[in-house]
Amino acid sequence: MLQQMQNKVVAEGKKEQVLFDKFMCYCTNGADELATTIKDADTKIPQVEAALKVAAASKTQFEADVKKHQSDRADAKAAIASATSLRAKQAAEYAKVSSDYNANIAAMGKAISAMGGASASSFVQTTSATAVRRLAIDMDISPADRDQLMSFLSQGQGSSNAEKNGQITGILKQMLSTMEADLADTTAAEQKALGIFDELVAAKEKQINADTAAIESKIERIGNLGVEIETMKGDLSDTANSMIEDKKFLADLDKTCKTKQAEWDERCKVRNDELLALADTIKMLNDDDALEMFKKTLPGASVLLQTKVTSEEVRKQALEALSGQHSVGLDLISLSLRGKKVNFDKVIKMVDDMVALLKKEQQDDDDKKEMCEMQLDKAEDDLKVLETTVADLEKSIADGKEEIVTLTDEIAALTAGLAALDKQVEEAMVNRKEENEDYQSLMANNGAALEIIGMAKNRLNKFYNPAMYKEPAAFIQLHSQQADEDAPAPPPATFGAYAKKSEESNGVIAMMDSLVADLEKEMQEAELEEKDSQGDYEQFTRDAAEKRVMDSKSITEKDGAKADAEVNLVKETKERQTKMKEILATVNYIGGVHKDCDWLLENYDVRKQARVGEGDALTKAKAVLSGADFSLVQTNSKFLRVRK
Repeated sequence: MLQQMQNKVVAEGKKEQVLFDKFMCYCTNGADELATTIKDADTKIPQVEAALKVAAASKTQFEADVKKHQSDRADAKAAIASATSLRAKQAAEYAKVSSDYNANIAAMGKAISAMGGASASSFVQTTSATAVRRLAIDMDISPADRDQLMSFLSQGQGSSNAEKNGQITGILKQMLSTMEADLADTTAAEQKALGIFDELVAAKEKQINADTAAIESKIERIGNLGVEIETMKGDLSDTANSMIEDKKFLADLDKTCKTKQAEWDERCKVRNDELLALADTIKMLNDDDALEMFKKTLPGASVLLQTKVTSEEVRKQALEALSGQHSVGLDLISLSLRGKKVNFDKVIKMVDDMVALLKKEQQDDDDKKEMCEMQLDKAEDDLKVLETTVADLEKSIADGKEEIVTLTDEIAALTAGLAALDKQVEEAMVNRKEENEDYQSLMANNGAALEIIGMAKNRLNKFYNPAMYKEPAAFIQLHSQQADEDAPAPPPATFGAYAKKSEESNGVIAMMDSLVADLEKEMQEAELEEKDSQGDYEQFTRDAAEKRVMDSKSITEKDGAKADAEVNLVKETKERQTKMKEILATVNYIGGVHKDCDWLLENYDVRKQARVGEGDALTKAKAVLSGADFSLVQTNSKFLRVRK
């Protein structure tokens, strides 16, 4: 037992020596390593800070670029919407104009055909003649041709003069040629406008696609930069904290190493004292005089000594210790014990190897059990996170679809409202034009009436009230003088002085004044109404223009929001598919882990208990076998020296 204690102290000293040597090696080399680590951190921190600033600036620039692309895309969509609205109006105008031209050309063709046949005399009674009469008034032709054509159409029946009919036919053909040329020009202009519209739409759609691609790319880059920035911030914080700890540890390193050296010296001194005490004790007990003294004075001293037994009894005791346990290793040891030629040292080595193997197997089971539990816990946590993410994505996808439907309805309503607003503006413009024409006609007619009444009143005043008479314009005076010069001599007097109808004239002049007042009042009222109507019309057009701008802007914004929602919907749908694949992979992985680990987890306690039993049996067997070789022994009632 004393030797076992001595061996244990020596073994512990060797282990502690290894640990102390490693620590002192660290004390020797640790300062340089810490200085290098601190220097590396000093170099790394400014680099990370610079990279962080660059990444933040890039992220800000990308965010500004995204806003610019979104604005450009919205402007392009607004341009397409405006061009589409204008193109629709142009197409409607062209359809009306071309329809009128075709109808007029058809009527003119019928007229020419009729003039060249026997039905020329009855042509003027047809609806085609009415259309030709209207064209003769509206078209830009010579006055002579217009007069000749109108004269022909106003006769009530066609002329029988072939030469005159030929002239009329020539005029009609010239008008037909002019209308066909005008129709061709109008069609060419329409085709040109259509081509310009197609080119504009193609260019804007190309711009929209480019902006959309740039937006998607830069949004993805913004997300990556956000992750990089957070990673760099964490790295910067970790590096700074680590450098602080390293500097603090470097400052305490010298003191710690000196303290550890003093502790080791004291520990070695105590251990040496313990070994010396054990050695002295063993020496005293093994001395011959001491053995003889024990024999005389301590008859019961055999309890302190180990009596030597025969090898057969040792084998038997070892087999009994191994009884009840069965494994390949234990069976091999039992077989070796039953053999007569195998010494105990070899069996003890087999026992030690078997104990080491059991420890290794148990450690392997422990490691695998820990790994299995860790893998299952992590995989199940990942599965829960993935399922939560998929649920969130599904909710977001549903919300995105609902948002797209809502935005689509709102855009359709705003577009219909713009179409109705354009129609109202067009109707208001037509009504305003008609009202202004009525106003101008009223003012012109009333002005002419006032002028006539004024001239009539002035003429009456010349006769009845010369003092109120006003001389007319110079050219009227000249005309009057010329009339007096050309007039014949006055006739001879036949009657006496003429009695003027002054009273009657006063009544007429008063009536004229009343008419003038009524006309002027009507003109004032018409002017006020025209001013109010024009003001209302201008206010309406301004309000309509503002509403159009606001609604167009709203359409653009909603269209942009819809496009963003559609892009986000596609992205989230793809992300959901990816997460679903990850869930499936995780489920398969969990199944694989269960397949690999379930048997071990279910039988872990049983296997461990079996190894504990085998280990106990091996320990007992080794103790039995070891007891045959060590300590004090006694044979034939004589004490023998303890074998070392």
